[in-house]
Amino acid sequence: MMQTMIAYPKVTVLRAYGSFNASSAAEFQQQLKATIAADECTVFLLDMEHVESIDSAGLMVLVQSLRLVEGWGKRFSLCSFSPALRIIFELTQLDSVFEIFENAEAFEAALAQSEVVTPSYYPEQSMCA
Repeated sequence: MMQTMIAYPKVTVLRAYGSFNASSAAEFQQQLKATIAADECTVFLLDMEHVESIDSAGLMVLVQSLRLVEGWGKRFSLCSFSPALRIIFELTQLDSVFEIFENAEAFEAALAQSEVVTPSYYPEQSMCA
């Protein structure tokens, strides 16, 4: 007898907007903590498409967020970087720390390769960054 088990991760897409800096990073981290604690999702994707800039405080909060999410046994990925943000992540070598995707579709394709996904379950949340 063969038993097959398929995992269906629940994905939450978070969208950040504006400048990701010292004045907005703490608010983002509080919102993320509340979302993680209240949500049954196992995978979080932070869409950075509408982030105009990021400073060291913003980078630090992203690293802390990654540790927080992984501490809960969940997955935290980033996507949709502008060329300017990509350069910052490459210069700081954070591109080797984070799982970064070109866009949400690339993330979904990678997720589908590792697990079977229910594509209809993608609750979205907007977060001011």
